[in-house]
Amino acid sequence: MRSNLLSLCMLGGALAARPFVNEPDTGFDEYFASLATGELPPLNKLVGLPDFDAAARRHLPAMNYTYYRNGAGGEWSYRNNLEVYNRYRLKPKTMVDVTNIEASLPTTILGHNFSAPFFITPCARGGYGHVDGEKGLVEGAANGNILYMPSLYASLTIEQITAFKKNDQVTFQQVYLDSNDTATQIIFDRAKTADAKAIVFTIDSAADGNRHRAARYGVGSADSSYTVITWDLYDHLTTMTDLPIILKGIQTVEDAQEAVRHKVPAIYLSNHGGRQIDGARSPLEVAIELRQRAPEVFTQTEVYADGGVRYGADVVKLLALGVKAVGVGRPFMYANVYGTEGVSRAVEMLKHEIAIDAANAGVADLKRIDPNIVDWTPNWASA
Repeated sequence: MRSNLLSLCMLGGALAARPFVNEPDTGFDEYFASLATGELPPLNKLVGLPDFDAAARRHLPAMNYTYYRNGAGGEWSYRNNLEVYNRYRLKPKTMVDVTNIEASLPTTILGHNFSAPFFITPCARGGYGHVDGEKGLVEGAANGNILYMPSLYASLTIEQITAFKKNDQVTFQQVYLDSNDTATQIIFDRAKTADAKAIVFTIDSAADGNRHRAARYGVGSADSSYTVITWDLYDHLTTMTDLPIILKGIQTVEDAQEAVRHKVPAIYLSNHGGRQIDGARSPLEVAIELRQRAPEVFTQTEVYADGGVRYGADVVKLLALGVKAVGVGRPFMYANVYGTEGVSRAVEMLKHEIAIDAANAGVADLKRIDPNIVDWTPNWASA
């Protein structure tokens, strides 16, 4: 106990010792210094996902940007989601033939084929970023052949989003549900009619998020009521639809194991982007504990994870733990400021980074990735 307290004290000191870097300094401000206030940088000059954040922050009204950017409380969980990846260092292997790494990018998610092991995670109110709402997210996902999970609280309706889908495009529909069977059945029927291939049930939003930054601008949680969410409810929901129901918001090993016992087809490790309760662990930390304490879960059900992913190396680390596919949220909402072209470019950027970062780590095949390419002992000096 004493050593744990000492570690926490050291962590608090490390976090307080320096300012938080939301966007890394890679020369963005200097390079685009000539841009007029609010002017978007040329899309073809952006080089990575953090650039979309920087561009959106300078372009969007403060209220709109805040809705995407905000976290719970003092935003320590939001900050940790971003910083945690650098506490676990890569151990690159050499003398490995990595020339076919790009061929290993395609994956399946619940049996559906996609071009890469990442997807656009559910995020509400696409209209805060672009006048066309979620149109750019749907079309950008289709152009890159990746999965998109529309939010129930999207700016566009389920039906409007469906109208922008390409033939045979696969989407999963995110939902918030409670014990109101009538309302639930309507949502399930709408999702089925829209040809959604799965339901993504968000379970980590049982109460309103404590979002101070958002409160200043009046852009709090889209789901603000107290909600009864139990395993009995999940079992009941499975009798109301033949679509697989994924549980989004798993944050403990025990809940992951319970999901397996309830035959959940896929679990989604997430802390809601650090937006619900400050102090919640990052999904990467949950995945590490799951790998250490209950590695069998990764073969008993499909495991997805999101939270703070900004680089290809972040995705590689999650895949190394056994995560099947990685969710990316805010960067795509920022990319949607440019519409379909922006989302499409962000998809291709991340594909390229995953491939080259995996190759430089000595990974020949993403489907046979060795967990030992990462030192899973946290390096607090880098916090």
